[in-house]
Amino acid sequence: MTRTMLDLTGLKCPLPALKTRKALKPLQPGDQLEVHCTDPLSVIDIPNLIRETGDKVEITERNEARIVFLVEKGAGS
Repeated sequence: MTRTMLDLTGLKCPLPALKTRKALKPLQPGDQLEVHCTDPLSVIDIPNLIRETGDKVEITERNEARIVFLVEKGAGS
């Protein structure tokens, strides 16, 4: 299992979701993607994307400065 960090600081909707989708494609099941965002809409967009792909996501940090998601690649995606 590997963990990759994706810094999407400063990007606005829909770029965080699109770049997250692209970063997930080459990952193996069980690999983790740590996504750092500043766009407040990402708390809606990224979980919706992950729901579609069948992977797992949780928000590990959320404050005025940034939002950090931890996404785990699922077996069926």
